[in-house]
Amino acid sequence: MKTIALYAFCLFFAGAGIGHFLLEPFFIQAMPEWVPFRKAIVYISGVVEILLALGLFLKPTRERAGVLIAIFLVVVFPVNVYMALTPENFDLPPAALWIRLPLQVVLIWWVLKVRK
Repeated sequence: MKTIALYAFCLFFAGAGIGHFLLEPFFIQAMPEWVPFRKAIVYISGVVEILLALGLFLKPTRERAGVLIAIFLVVVFPVNVYMALTPENFDLPPAALWIRLPLQVVLIWWVLKVRK
């Protein structure tokens, strides 16, 4: 079961990274306009997510990648807060934007469990 949870997280996180390239306008809009280099941040964070997912998948780097993913999820948390506070900017139900906040905690717990 733990192996399935590990692979599921890897696919989820890599998919999120790929999403940065396929849904670039959405990810740019997710950041406040005052943030500089938003397009570059979207691309860089997408690459980081893909590389971290790969690192989690590979046994020799799994432990470190899991910790780095948890840190990454904490660092990007303010973006989720911004989205929840500005629902008018998104074609998503406001409740969905608020649900993402505790979901971030679940993702951190999940990656810390499967990294061992």
